Amino acid sequence: MEQPLAEQLMDSARKVAEQAEVFWLSSHETAVQFEANRLKGVHTRESANVALRVVREARIGFSAASGPYSSLPSGPGAEGGLRRLIDMAVETSRFGKPARFQFPPLTDYPGVAVFDHRVARMPVESMIELGNELIARVREHSPDIVCDVEVTRGTSSVQIVNSQGAEVDYDRSFLVIGLEGVLIRDTDMLFVGDSLDSCRLPDNMGLVADRVVEQLELAEGKATVSTGPLPVLFTPRGVASALLGPMALAFNGKMVLEGSSPLKGRLGEQVFDSAFSLCDDATLDYCLRSSPCDDEGVRSRQVPLVRNGVVCGFFYDLQTAGLVGVQSTGSGRRAGGTGQIRPATSSLVIPEGGVPFHSMVEDMNEGLVVERLIGADQGNLLGGDFGGNVLLGYKVQNGEIIGRVKDTMIAGNIYQVLRQSLAVGSEARWVDGVTRCPCLWCPSLSVSAK
Repeated sequence: MEQPLAEQLMDSARKVAEQAEVFWLSSHETAVQFEANRLKGVHTRESANVALRVVREARIGFSAASGPYSSLPSGPGAEGGLRRLIDMAVETSRFGKPARFQFPPLTDYPGVAVFDHRVARMPVESMIELGNELIARVREHSPDIVCDVEVTRGTSSVQIVNSQGAEVDYDRSFLVIGLEGVLIRDTDMLFVGDSLDSCRLPDNMGLVADRVVEQLELAEGKATVSTGPLPVLFTPRGVASALLGPMALAFNGKMVLEGSSPLKGRLGEQVFDSAFSLCDDATLDYCLRSSPCDDEGVRSRQVPLVRNGVVCGFFYDLQTAGLVGVQSTGSGRRAGGTGQIRPATSSLVIPEGGVPFHSMVEDMNEGLVVERLIGADQGNLLGGDFGGNVLLGYKVQNGEIIGRVKDTMIAGNIYQVLRQSLAVGSEARWVDGVTRCPCLWCPSLSVSAK
């Protein structure tokens, strides 16, 4: 949205409301898709979204419009479209929740790097070439594997203006490289996959294929684990797929306020093992969800959640923080781009420990390495439960990985597992561009195998 139009919407909204906020998001992305080892197509999408939030008679009103850039109000004839947005926001405020916040004033925002010109200018031909190279690298190891690859690059622009004088705008680039493969031998199906996700061009874009090849090498043999309590080693992808869903819910300030989080009333308590720490950080350069401010214009920051096992904080948006009587942590995020605000994480980070991966493996007589779960979100996540089928995992016998497991399930509760004597890996990696974590070794977890 051009600046005069944002100001026009803000000026009109001020006349009918005590407070107002305009949020504008435009994006352009190109995706190159490969299916079954072959190029399927190239797709380009451009969209624009505008959201208006008002506080009128102390109640919150909201309206939004989205679609192709050309479908939104713009130019000399925009007054009618802007008027409809304002009327809808005013109408919804009649039934809106009482506002417990003030929009933030203009402030100094941190310098968070989230734009790389090399990504924005990446030719489609280079994206196609990259996809072919990734598939060739994996098939060099396993010629019979069937691979799907998607390379997506794009840019987005965000502008936030409010009646308190805040005004911020920034551009973001993003590059997502995903590779999934399936290897079928008789009735056996092996699923492998990995991704690279960043706001900048990675130094080694072939790393995603190297990781998939490593998975294939570890899965060459077949093995069966015992049913019962076993030590389990979660790789970074395993940590993300099993443990971080319940954790994100538990530290959500809205869940704590409503009493559905088991951590309500436990601030300052030793809930987890002293080796475990966790924070949410929106200020890390070139991470997909980093930014100088959240979607409400609140300054971004690092939000400590667990320090040496002690619960030390939760994350809040403006409304939830106002209800609790604390300050927003800069964690207000919009659902679907320009939807309603709710508290949400940016980049969850588990600091590295001091135990190498090979030492964790060597310490197990019999155990399980979990690379990927499916169905982990089907249990009582609010209660901290996790579990599911091990889509990709390996058996450890006498300190060595001896092969892939099949028909194996795990189940546990984060409040029980993470208060055991954990071993935290010495090397962390990014998973899906929104989580940075090392391996975690748990001394005992329920394992069920056919």
